[in-house]
Amino acid sequence: MRIDIITIFPEVIEALCGYSIIKRARDKELVTVNAVNLRDYTLDKHKQVDDYTYGGGAGMILKPEPLFRAVDNLSSPT
Repeated sequence: MRIDIITIFPEVIEALCGYSIIKRARDKELVTVNAVNLRDYTLDKHKQVDDYTYGGGAGMILKPEPLFRAVDNLSSPT
């Protein structure tokens, strides 16, 4: 089984996969976990993945473009 996780914190995912059931499954080669850094799919030099809300007010939202590029890359045949 292949599990792809798109995140801005791939180091955290890799660290968490070193424990418990996931670690045992990886050791037996039953599962592969791929932590994909969303920032690798941005086009700006600052690797920004969030933006301000459209309606104003407090908070931030995730830009869809980097996520679309990451999903397209993961779903393309290798």
